[in-house]
Amino acid sequence: METAQRAVLFVDVTDSTRTYERLGDTQALGLIHQLFGLLDKASARHGGVVVKTLGDGMVCVFPHADAAMQAACDMQMVAPDASPERLAIKVGFTYGPVVLSEGDVFGDTVNVCARLVALGNAGQVLTTQQTVDALSPALRGRCRQMFPIRVRGRHEEIIACNVLWRTDPDLTEINLIPSTLTRTRETVLKLTHQGELRVLRSGGTGMRIGRDKENNLVVESHFASRVHARVFAREGHFVLQDLSSNGTYVLVDGNSAEILLRREEAVLGERGWIGLGNSATRHGDHALRYRVEPESG
Repeated sequence: METAQRAVLFVDVTDSTRTYERLGDTQALGLIHQLFGLLDKASARHGGVVVKTLGDGMVCVFPHADAAMQAACDMQMVAPDASPERLAIKVGFTYGPVVLSEGDVFGDTVNVCARLVALGNAGQVLTTQQTVDALSPALRGRCRQMFPIRVRGRHEEIIACNVLWRTDPDLTEINLIPSTLTRTRETVLKLTHQGELRVLRSGGTGMRIGRDKENNLVVESHFASRVHARVFAREGHFVLQDLSSNGTYVLVDGNSAEILLRREEAVLGERGWIGLGNSATRHGDHALRYRVEPESG
C-alpha cells in the first residue's frame, strides 16, 4: 500500500444500455472492447495505466494532471473512430492524494472523479478547479468554470470545470458561465413556468418545485416528481437542489452542455433553463426559465 499524488481519470460510454438493446449483447460488447483498446492506447501515450474496466467504464491513473488532461482530450478525439456506431464517451479527471494498493486506486480523489463523470454528458470532459490549478498554464487556459457542486461525503463545494478539448477555435472561446461567483449586490432569482413568475430574494426561505399542489411552484408534467427540487439562497448565491427520482437538468445560457443533478446541488448562473426529469434543452411543460438579477431598489 502506497500513498502518492496522482491524476485519476474515469471514462464512461454513454447510452451503452441503448447500444446493447439495439445491437445485442455480443456485438455491443465487441464494439465497447474495441473502443477500450483505443482508449487504452490514448492513455499509454501519455504515461497512463489502466487500473480497471467496469462494464462500460474505464479507470486510469497518471503521474500528473497534464498527462490526464492530454489523454482525456485524445480519448474524445479517437472515440468516434472506434466503430461505425460512433460510440460517445464522457470523461472526468482529478488530481490529488490517492492510495495505491494491489494494482487499484482508492481515496477521496477517486470518489470525486467518479461523481464528476456521473455529471458529464456525451462528448464532455470535466475536471475540478483544484485539478485545473495543478495544470501547466497552457492547459489551464483551456478550462472553464461551470457550477459549484456538492459531492456526497464532502462538506465543501467543488467547482466543476469544463475542458475545451476540440481544436475548433470557435468552440474554444465559449465562456460557459458568467463571472457571477463574486456578487456583492443583493440579487433575486426569477423563475418562470408557462407564464407564471415566482421571485426568490436572497433573504427568502427557499422555494419547492414539483407536481404536488403544495409546492411553491407547481409544474404539472409527467416528468416531474411530486416534490422535485428546491431552490434557496446560500452565501449570496442561489442553489438548486434535486430531490427527485429522475434528476434535474440545468442549462446555462451560452453553454452547449447541460448538467444533470441526481440528489445533488448546483449554484445557478446568471440565466438559463431548468428541466425537471427531462433535458432542459426541450422547452416543454417540464422546463423552467430562470434568471438571477440585481434586486431593484
